[in-house]
Amino acid sequence: MLRTSDFYYDLPKDLIAQTPAEPRDSSRMLVYDRKTKKVEHRIFRDICDYLKPGDVMVVNNTKVLPARLYGKLPTGGAVEVLLHKRLDMDLWETLAKPGRKCTVGKEIIVSDRLSMTVEGVTDSGERIMRMHCDGVFEEVLDEVGSMPLPPYIKKKLEDKNRYQTVYAKRDGSAAAPTAGLHFTPELLQKIRDMGVEIVEVMLHVGLGTFRPVKEEKIEEHKMHSEYYEISENAAERINAAKREGRRVIAVGTTSVRTIESVADEKGFVKACKGDTEIFIYPPYRFRCVDALLTNFHLPESTLIMLVSAFSSREEVLDIYKIAVENKYRFFSFGDCTLFL
Repeated sequence: MLRTSDFYYDLPKDLIAQTPAEPRDSSRMLVYDRKTKKVEHRIFRDICDYLKPGDVMVVNNTKVLPARLYGKLPTGGAVEVLLHKRLDMDLWETLAKPGRKCTVGKEIIVSDRLSMTVEGVTDSGERIMRMHCDGVFEEVLDEVGSMPLPPYIKKKLEDKNRYQTVYAKRDGSAAAPTAGLHFTPELLQKIRDMGVEIVEVMLHVGLGTFRPVKEEKIEEHKMHSEYYEISENAAERINAAKREGRRVIAVGTTSVRTIESVADEKGFVKACKGDTEIFIYPPYRFRCVDALLTNFHLPESTLIMLVSAFSSREEVLDIYKIAVENKYRFFSFGDCTLFL
């Protein structure tokens, strides 16, 4: 029986990346071959050396909302609101602090074009907020909102587009699918030109991705729910690859969770949309994904558990130890690993 503490590793704080690599594809990439157990140290733009014509690379085209809002109560008290999950056109589940000030009925003024009213409180303490917006909500949000950077990033982000993938399209995430941050438009075109298919799916990343696993036994952890969509075109292209024995390479744990949520025993997926609470940890058997590109994840997180299921817990912890010794940069703005 695996415990949360089985996924702990020591990480010096100075290895937590505070700024993104410049340019994007100059980040480092640790490559691990699961068959030969070989480790290589490369630069991300070298990824083409590990791809081959016919591969299908699955990316998550979600777009991060500038979801952190700073407002004031009519009494003048300051409130910080983080948009968490859209429930309706103008209704959101949010994290508000200080929560004790955000009682039902309270109005929070963000700007002369945006305010919100507390309509309810969930069992876990989130505030249900009704938005009152003068204009198109997304446009106003872009003007007044800030990027919801993870709590371990202390430096201000100068260019908020650096917390978006270059293929981000679908507004709705509270966090970036960070494995995709390493791609540039030029590198993506080079990958296409060599005969690799790039297939887009969508999963809106929720704040639950940063929540720690508090249970000692990992199977008792309740996974957060996230909304996903797989189009007919995406499903057809993934299924064609599976039928023909071509590799499906997932870019990031969010792409993994999307396609593994709907894959059948033979690895085929279907076009659909919905909410997934899939929790992947050893000894999970992957049905669809053949290779994985992912960043380095927090100790004892659900994400390092997912990666450990793709390789093995012992191998992943060994790889992380090697990465620490070689001073790789960790987490959202950090370097990445390619599991083959």
